[in-house]
Amino acid sequence: MTYTSAGTRPRTVVAALLVWCAVVWGLAPGAHGAAGSPDAGAWQRPAPGVAYRTFDVAAAHGTVRVHLLTVDLRAPGADVDLLYPGAVAAREPVSRLADTRGAVAGINGDFFNISETQHPGTEATGATVGPAIAAGRALKAAVPRGQRFGPALPPGTGTREVFGVGVDHRARMGRLVLDGAVTDPAGSYPLGGLNQYALPVGSVGVFTSDWGPVSRARAVCGTDLDRAAPCTTAAYEVTVRNGRVVAVADTPGRGPIAEGTEVLVGREAGAGRLRSLAVGDPVRIRHRLVAEGSPVPYRFAVGGYPLLRAGVPLPGLDDTTAAVRSAAGGTDGGHRLLLMALDGAPEWRAGMTVAEVAALMKAEGARDAFSLDGGGSSTLVSRTPGEPSVTVRNHPSGGAERPVPNGIGIFARG
Repeated sequence: MTYTSAGTRPRTVVAALLVWCAVVWGLAPGAHGAAGSPDAGAWQRPAPGVAYRTFDVAAAHGTVRVHLLTVDLRAPGADVDLLYPGAVAAREPVSRLADTRGAVAGINGDFFNISETQHPGTEATGATVGPAIAAGRALKAAVPRGQRFGPALPPGTGTREVFGVGVDHRARMGRLVLDGAVTDPAGSYPLGGLNQYALPVGSVGVFTSDWGPVSRARAVCGTDLDRAAPCTTAAYEVTVRNGRVVAVADTPGRGPIAEGTEVLVGREAGAGRLRSLAVGDPVRIRHRLVAEGSPVPYRFAVGGYPLLRAGVPLPGLDDTTAAVRSAAGGTDGGHRLLLMALDGAPEWRAGMTVAEVAALMKAEGARDAFSLDGGGSSTLVSRTPGEPSVTVRNHPSGGAERPVPNGIGIFARG
């Protein structure tokens, strides 16, 4: 790939790396463009430790414009957290999510389904594929692999993959596994889902107030291998409040779930287990998301899939299909975060393949890199210094911001 900036000659990947190193270590000045938008190649600094710039790349399918944010997590007050609309099954534009939370910058997050066409009568939930953690709070777990939306996963990866920041304030990739159980008068059994639009066949999942008012009916449609498979006819729902069953139903319902109330939804064998419960029965539900193979809990995490591990691209990355894409990465032992979105304007819409995005993130210094949702969802926002709200920096390929379920927010605390 060849990098270029407006009014300059093409730059090699090595030259781009030298520029990146100079800026992140404070050796290059941060010039500002007119009207709060930097000239291509110039750096703008929305907050201490946060820098934004654009540059052009000659990719296989044409020239693309790249929007890049770098965040030094060691800078005083620099922080990262999940942006979401207050409910798992809800969507808002990234700019609104950022301004509502007071973020100085942000990018779109995990993959999701815009519309539900496979199962007439069920509504699109807007919920994402993978796990999500916000401010240390587990919001949702991952759907079965066969129920995901998005491009093909690299071999050896699945829906539990996350990118996030641990309680040690370091960015990392990993996997989040649901650890949960339901205990009723007949005994205990594993919990199969947490605020998911699709539950594993034969399981029982729990929905909390974090889910929102959207119908839970989609959770019993499809199978672990085929999201288009019919909805099961064997489903059951049990509402639990303060440790006691307060209502039962033959089909999953909808509407807000109050704090202190949890709704269990079962399918097939799981539905049979729930049918044994009666109003007044004691039920205890526990759940948490555990970082697989790591003793450090995540404070923030978002789903997607990995592109680079320790500077090496994952095998099997698609090198054919080009699209507008977003990605996140980490370097410098997880102390530095990189967020990237391609521009979706017609003149830049050639896009990049997944393999090219991995190479780009590596050239920009990432040791680990992670694919976020792309296409019309790709949105990167940041504040112009002195302005109270963020500006959408790239051109979303749909012509306007797409409402999304979550994103990554950059904050300047204090």
